[in-house]
Amino acid sequence: MKILVADDSSAMRMMVMRTLRQAGIDAGDVSQAEDGAIALDMIRDDEPDLVLCDWNMPNMTGIELLTTLREEGIDVTFGFITTETGNALRSQATDAGASFMITKPFTVEAFEKVLDHIGG
Repeated sequence: MKILVADDSSAMRMMVMRTLRQAGIDAGDVSQAEDGAIALDMIRDDEPDLVLCDWNMPNMTGIELLTTLREEGIDVTFGFITTETGNALRSQATDAGASFMITKPFTVEAFEKVLDHIGG
């Protein structure tokens, strides 16, 4: 499975990649982007199977990235890994086409549940 992790924190990207490995996903096929604009270019170049994205990032937020992808007809499986927990934001994410939201701090079990659900 080809995965793109988009988060402005390099430490958080490393934690996500470690958690993916712990959940049984080969992190050798995981790319990283430090903001939504870079992620957008990477997805346009080589569409991954799954995007794991932070909500709040500079240059282009996660929700702006998701909205842009959907406007361009790119239907990649997309999930947020975020500290944002409000029902309004969850609704906004779902309405924009997100498949799931994992709340920080996250667990291996949270990743396993989502990956099992999406066929990872």
